Amino acid sequence: MNHDTICALATANGIGAIGIIRISGDDAISVCSKIFEGKNLEKAQSHTVHYGFIKDDNEMIDEVMVSVFKAPKTFTAEDSVEISFHGSPHIAKKILEVLIKNGARMAKAGEFTMRAFINGRIDLSQAESIADLIASENEASRKVALNQLKGGITNEISFLRTDLLNFVSLIELELDFAEEDVEFADRSALNQLLDKIENKLNSLIESFQYGNAIKNGTAVAIIGKPNAGKSTLLNALLKEERAIVSNIAGTTRDTIEEILHIKGHAFRLIDTAGLRDTIDEIEAIGVKKAKEKVDNANVLVYLIDAATEDFSDDIQMIQSLIREDLKSIICATKIDEVSPNHYQNVESVLRNAISQDFDFITISAVENQNIEDLKNELSSYVEQLKSEENNVVITNQRHFEALQKSKEAINKVKEAITTQISTELLAYELRNALEHLGEISGEVTNDEVLGNIFSKFCIGK
Repeated sequence: MNHDTICALATANGIGAIGIIRISGDDAISVCSKIFEGKNLEKAQSHTVHYGFIKDDNEMIDEVMVSVFKAPKTFTAEDSVEISFHGSPHIAKKILEVLIKNGARMAKAGEFTMRAFINGRIDLSQAESIADLIASENEASRKVALNQLKGGITNEISFLRTDLLNFVSLIELELDFAEEDVEFADRSALNQLLDKIENKLNSLIESFQYGNAIKNGTAVAIIGKPNAGKSTLLNALLKEERAIVSNIAGTTRDTIEEILHIKGHAFRLIDTAGLRDTIDEIEAIGVKKAKEKVDNANVLVYLIDAATEDFSDDIQMIQSLIREDLKSIICATKIDEVSPNHYQNVESVLRNAISQDFDFITISAVENQNIEDLKNELSSYVEQLKSEENNVVITNQRHFEALQKSKEAINKVKEAITTQISTELLAYELRNALEHLGEISGEVTNDEVLGNIFSKFCIGK
């Protein structure tokens, strides 16, 4: 563990009312004392705030408030100091320079949080949740990240891992008495525990689809023939003129992506080029991109002009786009321009022709008719991904992969018991399962994994 004293700007770059520089390490308080004119910080009580000035030799840099936090009750579990200064980037630069001049060094990305992890203040999944909490852009992602910060997934796994560790100890004991051919570990009880662990792992793995939707947003591809009303719908959902609306076919030639928040969930709306055969090279590229966006989308919103007489092209296109893992919503648009008799039969025509499951809504984006119905459909899709049995939601790709490896390892242990392999091999499979479970909280990890995780943090955190 590096015991250097580190410093960094903890607030965002740019001009603000107040900026904060944080310092952590064995010499954090003594380094700050050298540049602080005010109360003697080395004699100050922990968790106290002091008024004074930051100086470079005899030059005053800024009027500040300095907060002192003494180990171990700090974020990093080390002595820490926070300097609150007037929020000028120039002042921040000057204070950092004088700190470095007096014995500190600039922190690397995520180094404060890494020190909190290495010093046992938090586990690895909690460290990752801090980054998720900082990056949260909607209510759902904030709640999930906060639950993880409180130890959500670690608590779920630790009890199972402890029980499994007890069995590993008994199996290891059997190895010491191999010549006497005795069993200390009840194989049937071990099987019951393995079933319990597998059920919990399955529940956590299944939550990843919901977690991914929370963290990264749900991709919604808005598709249809030219002039079906895609850009008008996008503007109506966003309540702003984001896309160009024209009665000229082929206006949208590239994809337009915007974020829409509905009931605390984020949706990435993708307005695409109208699907049709075209000799225009640029428009053709747009059509190709539109189809690619559908391939990567979670939800398809396909628009059909309610005034359409012949649906054959739309039906053919819908059938080529729908897939089992895709939530599909078909919207009959521009219902304000035609009589109800004209569009009321659209749904029955489509259901007779399309065997795949879809939801059907009639809308007018111009008149804002039934737009809320579409929003409710999108919101309900995300809510249906949520498991009622599991309070912990997996949002992290690393956790997801570790859980899958853990499940595979558990299945190998079960297979080993069924085939009655040697105690040595059973012990090996059990240790492997323990290792994968420990990867989630960081009980088992390596420097490369840690470096990759913390490199994604901002400097100052």
